[in-house]
Amino acid sequence: MTDQQQAPFPAPDARAHDERRDFADAGRLPGISALAAAVGAVSTLAAWVLLHLIRLFTNLFFFQTWSDRAVSPASHQLGAAVIVLPVLGGLIIGLMARFGSDKIRGHGIPEAIEAILFNKSRMSLKVAVLKPISSGIAIGSGGPFGAEGPIIMTGGALGSLAGQCFHITGAERKTLLVAGAVAGMTAVFGTPIAAVMLALELLLFELRPRSLLPVAIACCMAAALRPWLLDGGALFPLTTRAPDPWTLAACLPAGVAAGTLSWTVSTSLYKVEDLFGRLPLHWMWWPALGGLVVGIGGWLQPRAFGVGYDVIGDLLLNHLAIAAVMALLASKAVMWVFALGSGTSGGVLAPLLMMGAGLGAVLAPWLPGGQPELWPLVLMAATLGGMMRAPIMSVMFALELTHDLNALLPLLIASSVACGFTVMTMPRSILTEKISRRGHHIYREYGIDPLERHMVSELMSRTVVSIDGASTLQDALERHFGATQSHRVYPVLDGTAVIGMVDRDTLAAVADRNASTRLADVLSGSAPVTALPGENCRTIATRLAQHDLECLAVVSDLQSRRLVGVISRSDLIKPSLAHVEEEHHRQRFVAAPFGRPARRSPP
Repeated sequence: MTDQQQAPFPAPDARAHDERRDFADAGRLPGISALAAAVGAVSTLAAWVLLHLIRLFTNLFFFQTWSDRAVSPASHQLGAAVIVLPVLGGLIIGLMARFGSDKIRGHGIPEAIEAILFNKSRMSLKVAVLKPISSGIAIGSGGPFGAEGPIIMTGGALGSLAGQCFHITGAERKTLLVAGAVAGMTAVFGTPIAAVMLALELLLFELRPRSLLPVAIACCMAAALRPWLLDGGALFPLTTRAPDPWTLAACLPAGVAAGTLSWTVSTSLYKVEDLFGRLPLHWMWWPALGGLVVGIGGWLQPRAFGVGYDVIGDLLLNHLAIAAVMALLASKAVMWVFALGSGTSGGVLAPLLMMGAGLGAVLAPWLPGGQPELWPLVLMAATLGGMMRAPIMSVMFALELTHDLNALLPLLIASSVACGFTVMTMPRSILTEKISRRGHHIYREYGIDPLERHMVSELMSRTVVSIDGASTLQDALERHFGATQSHRVYPVLDGTAVIGMVDRDTLAAVADRNASTRLADVLSGSAPVTALPGENCRTIATRLAQHDLECLAVVSDLQSRRLVGVISRSDLIKPSLAHVEEEHHRQRFVAAPFGRPARRSPP
């Protein structure tokens, strides 16, 4: 094409169409997967260390012995003096957070999300070391927490540190961070599928093979190593009968009950956090005050101390009287809300499991089906799914904890209802509320980017006005950027090859120095930034942003650089019109009997 000549876009190249892929290039996938497998192994070892630290500190605080044997803090013989232990543990954690790293505060998952989205998936060695120690102290001194939040934070820190040792992208470092986090969860609970779903629903913020496959490999590594370092098999083995229709129908109100519990506990937690924020004390002292509430609650209900896996097992097997369950549920909820609201270190999964199972045990006598052991399991999963807005993860988590496939459908119904209840009643979940309070908003609805569904050849302008590279700068300014200017940017050709793009400001700045210079001579020193017809529009949008450009020349191939079109930022807006049509225009194509005729509503 020559100066002022317009040429139509040629027929699409079939070879370019055949080269389109379902997913982005995966050439680096084997290397990242190998790193993820190593991170999974290290996170499994970290889980073993954390669980033994909890046992060690439990023995030290409650029994004054140096041992890592598994004991229940409920069997202590300290009487009312036990109230002091959580206070002492909270004081130690406050000092560690003040003079070590304040990142150890909280339950771990929001901190991991924040690192992923706002810190390029970078976490420090301090967190990897101090988080398990602080959590061991918090739980070992009676804190009503689980080990999963701390190990998610610790495993994530180990994955992030591994990623920082290699020359990789931020997205690949995120994959390693998440791989370490969910591998640690797998090691603690023996739930690899639920851990992968946790990654998908809460941590990865994408569904791509580049991240999903390494994360799955890390979880498989942790599951394979778990029997060698920790106990194998289901944590809470349970068998129920296939549900009847009345049982399935009752899962709807059960889901609402679980959603109500999730709403109550979540809103109470942040009200307590606000209460601590108004105290005229440095936050370093808050965990000790929260520990006082924990101590009093544990003195009244000793089985509310610690992780409480044995209590969860008794609730699932219906071994506790309703009065005892109600007292335990109330104590656990108050202790957990005040302890976590004070900024100490601990997890959320195990407490939610206990509270949900307790609610199920209380409601079981009034729910149909003749299976009192089913409802603690259903309410346990539904509470978890509603609180964390991760219903599929909660269903898989319950199935892997119990190996009870007969409960699949009740779990899915109740967890979905509970999640829907909290979505409608709370703007943010227990995980994202904390991040929002730090000034960051997280949008958790994901879909395919409209730009990823279109190629350049679909959106480009197929008729192009170009400038001959043999033209002088003065001539180009007069002919193309005068009163009859029709475009902001023009491609410049040397024969049929694109050698660059020019606009008025760039051309005028050079023309002031030497107006008689040829355009080809000015543009010969650098390779032009171009686009190919078969490239993804998301790639082009990124390229425009990287080079701060308004428009790119589209060339047939990188060798000949034959001009076939141009694509601009305004062209990339076009896919949004289809998105608006799908999301906001209501239509009815078939009229209902005796109804009004089908019509299309205005936008």
